[in-house]
Amino acid sequence: MPSDPTSDQELFRALQRGEDVALNGLIQRWEQPLFAFAWRYMQNTADARDLVAETFVRLYHQRDRLRPDTRLSAWLFTTLTNLCHNQHRWRRRHPAVSFNSADDDGASMEETLPSDAPRPSANVERDEALDQLTRAVDRLPHDLKTTVLLHHFEGLSYREIGDITGCSARGVETRLYRAKQKLKDELSGFLHEASQA
Repeated sequence: MPSDPTSDQELFRALQRGEDVALNGLIQRWEQPLFAFAWRYMQNTADARDLVAETFVRLYHQRDRLRPDTRLSAWLFTTLTNLCHNQHRWRRRHPAVSFNSADDDGASMEETLPSDAPRPSANVERDEALDQLTRAVDRLPHDLKTTVLLHHFEGLSYREIGDITGCSARGVETRLYRAKQKLKDELSGFLHEASQA
């Protein structure tokens, strides 16, 4: 993750002065970490790219309303987090047909397409465990999910996460604890089955 707030502030002030090319510098610095977060939240590349693009569009449109000393990293992640949350809720209310969903014969679309790649059975258990964990994280409430993703995948400190989520460092610690407990409870059945096998 970019770690030079001075450069961010210089680029942001240039953007506020009307130097639109400064936005390119901010995009170059922040696009990758924002995309990584959005992809982990949405589990969809197209949605992640769209939401990151929308974040930068909002930054551009709101550049004159923001204070010059705005902590850009917190503003970008807060905006993206809210966009992800809204999109995720919309997707739950308007589900789409998955590429992996089964047809009338019970075969998934993916299975009906020709493929030269062998399916390694050695990785099936690991893939299933990762899939279970991904699903469990996806089902966490928004505040817990955001905190887990920012801490474990983006490597942000409790203070930085607090700036983004609007709670204290102690509140972040509590959210992480609650998220771990929920994940442990939700995955206990799967882990028990895996240990029996």
